[in-house]
Amino acid sequence: MTQNLDTNSREEDLRLKELATNLNQVESLISDACGSADRLRESVTLIAVTKTYPATDVAKLATLGVINFGENRSNEGAEKSAQVKGTWHFQGQIQGNKIGSIAQWADVVHSLDRSDHARKFDRSRGEINQGKLSVFLQVSLDSDPARSGVAGDELFTLANSVVELAHLNLMGLMCVPPVTLEPDRAFADLAILHERFKASYPMAQSLSAGMSGDFSIAISHGATHVRIGSQILGPRALNP
Repeated sequence: MTQNLDTNSREEDLRLKELATNLNQVESLISDACGSADRLRESVTLIAVTKTYPATDVAKLATLGVINFGENRSNEGAEKSAQVKGTWHFQGQIQGNKIGSIAQWADVVHSLDRSDHARKFDRSRGEINQGKLSVFLQVSLDSDPARSGVAGDELFTLANSVVELAHLNLMGLMCVPPVTLEPDRAFADLAILHERFKASYPMAQSLSAGMSGDFSIAISHGATHVRIGSQILGPRALNP
């Protein structure tokens, strides 16, 4: 029994050191990208995407100073947020029957792209009396109907519906660029759209863009929130 405890303790220590090393490397890259863009490091929020990883990893990241965590599945988000305090972000595709659950544990939703979902979040948030839910509107940069996100006039129609709701706070825009676009081109186009959007909705100053493979480019084009998973936590298992 003692040997097993010692082995587990060593494994936990090694995992903590691994996470600390990875986190330091990501922080260094974020700082470099901010410096190159003549921006303050404090202008970028790092969200550690913890989907498929255990709550023990989330707890370790919290001891290392991480306070923003991202989940794509409501059941995982509910479980982990109950164990580790922080600001919790839902960034997966929204299913209507999960909105009530997401509204209970998420502080921020990054993937809102439908007015009816906005109304359901507003109603659910009002029922549980937990204050406003912050939301990003997910932008589509191509015309593929299979992809999430809104484009063109639909984006402004959605925004108009959100700002009228009492329990939602419009933070800004979010985008996952299509693989057919080079990241530099995609984030440049997104930045132009965001500037236009802010002219109509000055409260929406935030831009959620950039993941493990392209967050430095996203920062160079004004991203305020970057969503990084594997570069901090390591490769995910296939078909989790």
